[in-house]
Amino acid sequence: MTLWYLAIVMAISLVFSVALYHVSGDELGHNVNRQVGYFEQFLGPDQSNDYGVLRQHQLDQDLGHLRANLILFNLLVLIGGGAASYWLARRTLDPLEEAMESQARFASDASHELRTPLTAIQTENEVALRDKTLTKTGAVGIIKSNLEEVGRLKQLSEGLLKLANGNGAIENPAPVNLSDVADTALERYEKAASIKKIRLVSKVKNVPAIGDSQSLTELVSILLDNSIKYSPSGSTVTIDASKKGKHSELSVNDKGEGIKPADLPHIFDRFYQAESSRNKQKSSGYGLGLAIAKRIAEAHDGHITVSSTQGRGTTFTVFLPAP
Repeated sequence: MTLWYLAIVMAISLVFSVALYHVSGDELGHNVNRQVGYFEQFLGPDQSNDYGVLRQHQLDQDLGHLRANLILFNLLVLIGGGAASYWLARRTLDPLEEAMESQARFASDASHELRTPLTAIQTENEVALRDKTLTKTGAVGIIKSNLEEVGRLKQLSEGLLKLANGNGAIENPAPVNLSDVADTALERYEKAASIKKIRLVSKVKNVPAIGDSQSLTELVSILLDNSIKYSPSGSTVTIDASKKGKHSELSVNDKGEGIKPADLPHIFDRFYQAESSRNKQKSSGYGLGLAIAKRIAEAHDGHITVSSTQGRGTTFTVFLPAP
């Protein structure tokens, strides 16, 4: 691409230089002819001829200087145009390369995650087929195990679809009460929290935002699920919200072990699962939840941040436009 840009710049420069040389040369030649013709009236034949030769010599020198200047100009254009073309080409190609690398990485990660449950299903079924003493109870157990893996595949495929289809903005955004959003999300995770003896607390009271209620409920649900998953038994997960100027903030805070500073910049990356104290227990997720939450926030013309202190907990904060 750099060569194409440079070729275009040099073609324009050369055409301009050739045109300038011919126009300037013709103008200089006409001036010399007019001067020689004028002085022929006052000079003798020999003097007129000498003067004509002198002026022609001067014309050749002037044209030589003009050619040298144009060559120097084109060399400068070649150097400067090459640098500018390279910069422009890199600026054009960098986003494309990043998008292609991201797509390749996404496909590779998705393939890896899909391979794990598929391999488990295949291995389990192959072993069962070779087992001539397989009983009905054993077969039922294998089917149940296969269904669990199919459920994991379904969860993964749904997450991938949400990421793939979540590039655009929310259609027909409307005023939403974040209190209703928080209450709906809390209802979904009351059972999961009670199993771990985690207390869910909502401090949200009539905080307005602009967006889609269902999508925002999913966003808060993802944050709740994440906090419950990595919070110790007997702790508290708190949802709070407030309106500040032209935007509203909703936060989900837990009292877990926190996230390592090195992991924080990557926490919203697809398939990223931090190797930290937050991830000591085995997680059934694929590292897609927070990526989906980020995509939902961006679709609302908002954004999401995370702050964490190891040993003290983590807070996710969503910034949304307010009416």
